[in-house]
Amino acid sequence: MHHRAEKLVFGKGTTLEITFQNGEVKSYDVSMLFDRYPQMKSLKNRRLFCSGRLSGSYGIIWNEDLDLEVEVIYEDGKLLRAEDVPVSALIGSALAEARSDCGITQKKLAELSGVDQSDISKIERGAANPSVSTIGRLAEAMDLKVEISLVRRNHE
Repeated sequence: MHHRAEKLVFGKGTTLEITFQNGEVKSYDVSMLFDRYPQMKSLKNRRLFCSGRLSGSYGIIWNEDLDLEVEVIYEDGKLLRAEDVPVSALIGSALAEARSDCGITQKKLAELSGVDQSDISKIERGAANPSVSTIGRLAEAMDLKVEISLVRRNHE
């Protein structure tokens, strides 16, 4: 699975807050890695810790020796909240996850579906609004069915 990080915020101590494309915001304390990866202990230095940046949307990098895949944060982090996101981003996130679960590349999905690879990339990034028929073609190419649900928003 590949969850795309959209935003990185440095919290107190060695805590990160990541906003993912699907709207989930998760918190992760990097100190959990100190025993397993001693080199990560250098992130106790606040200046170094706060110098990290998203590398693409799949990792955080501090320097040549220190990096962290955002998938670790998605899997092991604490869910703080779920933010409303555009429908196109939700569709993109769902497509990328389904494709990853099927173990195929965008190029292979393009061959199977007849949808151009660049269009698949735009959809997965949330930069395109695919038609229902395009979503259907992509799902069919992965031997999946499309399910759509509309749910009431939680208003507090």
